[in-house]
Amino acid sequence: MTLAPKRVKALAKLLIAALLIFIMLRWFEHSQVYHPDKTITASGSALGRPFEDVFFKARDGVELNGWFFPANPNSPRSHLAVLICHGNAGNIGDRLEMSKALLQMGLNVFVFDYRGFGRSHGHPTEEGTYLDAVAAHQWLEAKGFAGTNIIAFGESLGGGVASELALRVPLAGIVLQSTFSCMTDIGAELYPWLPVRWISTIKYETCAKLPRLKIPVLVMHSRSDGLIGFHHAEKNFALANEPKFFLELTGDHNGMLDDTSNFAAGMEKFLQSIEKYRSEATR
Repeated sequence: MTLAPKRVKALAKLLIAALLIFIMLRWFEHSQVYHPDKTITASGSALGRPFEDVFFKARDGVELNGWFFPANPNSPRSHLAVLICHGNAGNIGDRLEMSKALLQMGLNVFVFDYRGFGRSHGHPTEEGTYLDAVAAHQWLEAKGFAGTNIIAFGESLGGGVASELALRVPLAGIVLQSTFSCMTDIGAELYPWLPVRWISTIKYETCAKLPRLKIPVLVMHSRSDGLIGFHHAEKNFALANEPKFFLELTGDHNGMLDDTSNFAAGMEKFLQSIEKYRSEATR
């Protein structure tokens, strides 16, 4: 028995419509998660200190770009490096203030662009950002830093990258600044009229990874964050293992570094905990 021509045409139209809807949903999801800027409007030289403009490759061959800022000469923390996993928008040129704040603590800083951001090649995907962070970590190891002397600093979406990185490579600790619990949670809040939990393919499940981590964790967030609610930080903190620290900052989602003194005090306490944790682990 064969289908009538009209039924075949109707079925074909239905399948085409379903395919178009699927493509549109995937495009919409991707465009909401990633906002890369290919144009870098600032240079690492703007900080007025030595830096390296480096290119390196992820495991799948995608070429990436980053800036490495060495710690101050004779810094007692010259053995520690911070790997900045930035948020979903802009590029490394927008992270100079963050780099400066960390450098003032005597740390080495490596900030890199995910694929599709700045001068990094390719197009961003969830797994792609994970591969990029691993490649940046490997670059620091090749530079001479032990994996256990590298701190992953995750800003917003970068917190999801940092938490996954901690499962794949050795780290000294991770910082989650303005980070959501998982992408589906924030997506459902921002788009309550969409069945986000059913159709989402981009996860960044920070909350599911934190219980598996056995390194120091610092969660920092502001109650005034209008994009990612404070409850995301509370959920992440509750799921993290000890030693863990919570730092409440002021300002909006992109302005929490304006709370300079509080940020510095919280980071200082966290850095001291890392040294203590390492010391106790070697006994």
